[in-house]
Amino acid sequence: MGSPSRAAGIALLTIGALIFAAAVHPPAAKHEIAARKMLYPQRELSDWQMYPVRTVQDIRPAPKEVALDRFGGRRDKSYTVSGFYYARKIRDRWWLIDPDGHPSLNAGVVSVAPAHSPASSQALARTFGTPDEWMRRTRELLLANGFNGAGAWSDVPLLRASSAQSAPSVSYTMNLDVMSAYGVKRGGTYDVPGHKGYPENTIFVFDPAFESFADQHVASLVGPHRDDPDLMGYFSDNELPFTRANLDGFLRLPESDPGRQGAERWMQDHHATAPTDSLRSEFLEFEADLYFRIVSSAIRKADPNHMYLGCRFHGQALKDPELFRAVGKYAGAVSVNVYGIWQLDSETTATWERESGKPFLVTEFYAKGEDSGMPNRTGAGWLVHTQDDRGLFYENFVLALLESRACIGWQWFKYQDNDPDDPHAEASNRDSNKGIVDRFYKPYGPLLARMHELNRKMYGVADVIDSADIPARAEKMKPGSTAKK
Repeated sequence: MGSPSRAAGIALLTIGALIFAAAVHPPAAKHEIAARKMLYPQRELSDWQMYPVRTVQDIRPAPKEVALDRFGGRRDKSYTVSGFYYARKIRDRWWLIDPDGHPSLNAGVVSVAPAHSPASSQALARTFGTPDEWMRRTRELLLANGFNGAGAWSDVPLLRASSAQSAPSVSYTMNLDVMSAYGVKRGGTYDVPGHKGYPENTIFVFDPAFESFADQHVASLVGPHRDDPDLMGYFSDNELPFTRANLDGFLRLPESDPGRQGAERWMQDHHATAPTDSLRSEFLEFEADLYFRIVSSAIRKADPNHMYLGCRFHGQALKDPELFRAVGKYAGAVSVNVYGIWQLDSETTATWERESGKPFLVTEFYAKGEDSGMPNRTGAGWLVHTQDDRGLFYENFVLALLESRACIGWQWFKYQDNDPDDPHAEASNRDSNKGIVDRFYKPYGPLLARMHELNRKMYGVADVIDSADIPARAEKMKPGSTAKK
């Protein structure tokens, strides 16, 4: 019971062969692919269009691999050893310094956890035997392809319990869901695709009970992790509705609501009778500052060792400098979920760094493949034709992150495809090809070959960029003609 099945062994050998072939004979260069973008608020896909891509093969001189320590950091450079992860800017580049004092980048995968539908549970038992064996071999799959981290919603207890975690280790991050949990207790929240919804799109940051709840909630969750060097850091929430329309939303709440009362007091303090664009912007920074002060204080009280990583900004929030100024006072790095953007441009990432004074971490991005056979109707990621195209999207996206010099990591969404047979699946995760493995745990070889090629050379790519000051071709290559399917 628990010993790998013959079919599972063949699957691992197959992916190993693909990885070896990719390392010896990299996929042919390709400089544009067709893709469709999810449009909002329609929640419909755009027409097919050609988009530029770059790969590691386009970097000159050819980037080299470097020797790694037990955390996946580079052993050729050393800085202050703290026993935990922290961010540090060295010359013009931000690094994630690992617990042994070596500069690192977090190449992670979100939701490293098994699906729970009857079909997927049967596949896990058939392929791995036990959850412990699944975790052992999933760690091997991640590490073999150059990943060193597990993102939010991963099975942290199984990961920490794995005897293989001693060396090399896979780091992990945790989402504490502070505001979301308070909303469940208080009442008033509801489910929307991808995150929680709040009354009038306003969080409960002005509630008198929120601060004490945050202290108690965080303390109840972080105790076992306080001294764990494999923990990279904490997210306080996911995709909160921070927008410049929040002031209007708070003022539409019932008169007895603490949120409305807080907004009215703020308006009185500013001698204002009606919102203006300037007031909306100023209030957004005030509201966000209050939230980040409360949750970061709760985290520091319970665990002074690990980084606070923000609340995973998304959508319009990525364009609001007020939010980056607010979070930068309290977080060690700023987490962002990036959708609808083919690659981040240097002006955007420079603004994030300038306004926050901190590096950023991409905590969600992905592309879905038509060749998976899945409907691909849910989720905000791009749609491309093939698994190799998904890998090209990954390489191109991450190269732009490395060029920014302000990014300390990226986390692909996610480990496993959506499971259409899961009756409890969240609305944005029902029928799409998002994983590095399918719902029956079969790895996507062409995708992983591309990921492996970049992940294994990410430090070498950073060195080439830093030494040669390579101009970002991404700035010059703009989306072009419409493609025929």
